[in-house]
Formats: sequence, C-alpha cells, structure tokens
Amino acid sequence: MKKYLLFIAKCISLTVLVYGCIQPFAPPEVNNVDSFLVVDGFLNLGGDTTKITLSRTQNTTSRTPFAMETGAQMRVLGESGEIYTFKEQGKGVYFLASTVTNQNVRYKLSIITKSGGEYESDFVKISKTPAIDSIGYKVDKEKDEAVFFVNTHDPQNNTHFYRWKFEETWIYRTPFESLLMVVGTTLENKKIVDRTENISTCYRTLNSGAILLGSTIRLSQDIIKELPLNHVPIASNKLLLKYSLQVKQYGLSQEEFEYWTSLAKTTQGTGSLFDPLPSQVTGNIKNKKDAQELVFGYFSATVEQKKRIFVSPGLGNYIRCTTDTLSVACPPRREEECALETSSLLLSYGDPFNTSVVVAEPSCADCRLQGGVLKKPSFWE
Repeated sequence: MKKYLLFIAKCISLTVLVYGCIQPFAPPEVNNVDSFLVVDGFLNLGGDTTKITLSRTQNTTSRTPFAMETGAQMRVLGESGEIYTFKEQGKGVYFLASTVTNQNVRYKLSIITKSGGEYESDFVKISKTPAIDSIGYKVDKEKDEAVFFVNTHDPQNNTHFYRWKFEETWIYRTPFESLLMVVGTTLENKKIVDRTENISTCYRTLNSGAILLGSTIRLSQDIIKELPLNHVPIASNKLLLKYSLQVKQYGLSQEEFEYWTSLAKTTQGTGSLFDPLPSQVTGNIKNKKDAQELVFGYFSATVEQKKRIFVSPGLGNYIRCTTDTLSVACPPRREEECALETSSLLLSYGDPFNTSVVVAEPSCADCRLQGGVLKKPSFWE
C-alpha cells in the first residue's frame, strides 16, 4: 500500500510540475500597434470584374472591425506600357472592369495610399487556368456528411499548381408558415391582417474560408481527381431541399503556391503542440520607399474558371416545433397572453369565426432568423 501511495504522490507531483510551467505568453509581434497594408485580390482575366480589397492589420486583441484603406489610387501596369485604373466602390473595395485582354505580357500592381505611401508588386506572368471538368459529391455515412469534390486536368501538362474557392447556397423552409400579422402600435389600434410576403422560405449563401490548394507536380500527368473541397454535415440541413455549390478554380505559379501554402500552415494549422509555429508570411508587394515595411498579400494574374452544380439529396430533417392557440380578444387584466400582444408569430385563425389564432415561436415560422434572405438568387434553378 505504501508503494502505491508513493507512486500516486510522484504522479501528482509530476502533474503539478508539468502544468505549473504553462504561462500565457504574447510575443511583441502579436501586440504590435503598427498598422500594415493588406492587399487581397488578383487580376482576373477570365472575363469578370477584378476586385481588390485594401485594409490594415490590427492588434490580435482588438475587438474593433478591420480598418479599410480608402481613397487609394490603384492601377495595373503592363510591361508594354498598358495602364488600367481601378475605381473605388465602397470602403476599401476597388474594381476594374474586364478590359485587360493582352495575356502575353507581365503585369504589376501599383498603389498610392491617401497618406502618400507608394506600393508596388513584382511583375507577374499570367497563369492560365484549365477548365473544371466536373463537381461531384459522396455521402460519408460514418461521418454523417456529404463531401463535395472537384475534378480537373490540364491536357498541356503546364499548370501543376491550383487553388480553389467555393460559394455554397441552399434553400430552406421553416416548419410552419405565418399567414397573419399584427399591425398597429397600441392595443386600441392593433388589428390582425393577412401577411403580404412569404417569410417561411429563404436562401442563404456562404463563402469558403479555408485556403484550398492542390498540386500535381509529382505526378506524371496534370490531373486532379476527386479532390475534397467542402464537407457538409447532414445535421446542418443544407441538403434537405436543394443545395448549390459554385467552385472557382485558379492556376498558380510555383511562387504563389508556396505563398498560399505557408499562409495556410500559419493560419489554419496552429493550436496544438505538433502544429507549425506561427510565422511571418509576406508576399510580392513592397513599399517603394521603405523595403523593410511589412506588406501582406500576393498580387497575381490568372484566368478564373467557374462551375456550378445543383443537388437535391433530401438529407436532413425539419426542426421540431410546436404550436399554441391564443384568443384574439385581450382580457382586461391581461392574465393570459392574447394574439394582439404575443411575441409569437401568427400562423392562421384557429376557428371559423376568427376568434382565436394559431401561433408558434418566431424561429419556427420566420426563416430570416436563421441568416437567410427572402429574395431568390438570380442563378437559382
């Protein structure tokens, strides 16, 4: 017994020793108050408008929104003397119409901020992107999710480095439909009327957040087969009615691929003992007057390829909801809730004489509370 007690005591001492050494540590770089320029975007030669966003870094402990870089002059310059000027639309968001047509020269990005800072990228070659062959999905019953994947190939065997983004959109409905509503501000002038819009059917769109990369440099053929892009849990109910996924594909240079790989390791792979340590990742954009100033972002020129699919696998379940019935007339003492002053949503009348109303919780009849919008997207089938 004494041996066992001694062993337990040593284990407790060791545990205290190990955990007692852990102290919060914030390196000076994390708490740095300097604000550095962040450039997010690329020159799109796929026929669509080019969008580049300028913002500023901030302290990791800050809870304020990112500061956007407004009032900047931004241009794309070609080696042959071409000049294309961006227009700012919205705070810190700059657009360039699809006017760049010469894909045989190199381009660079030029930025002059409102405060006079001058920034330029290196000249970059245009990366030509092969078309997306197909998008598909498989249901993983063990993980209870659907995995969406992409197939592509370059018959010229020239691309080798790829990046993808995606946009997922789905339609969903609430278990109940609210056909009635209360108008008026006081009990004396409140009344029940027919609802003029359908708030039970919504559409929601989310963009990919992860950095999705792929390479065929070690393969004999430039073929990407069934590379997983998006994992959709069945419990999310995104796949219950109809789901759409639009995939955007980009061919990368090796330098840009290495930049995004380093950024992915730093931003997506930290948090455990065996993850790579956070490191400083900068791109190909520099301050013309001060090469030591940090600038974040990588300017590239590529042809964007897009493909969209619609699926209706019928996976998931409607949320469980219950209803109640309330009197239209409010009692003088208000001891019981009435239809004119309830926080619930009115579904329909509960009797032929319209003296009662069937109600439900707002989340059971108003789809907007789940983040969606009522307007159907223009691309929706």
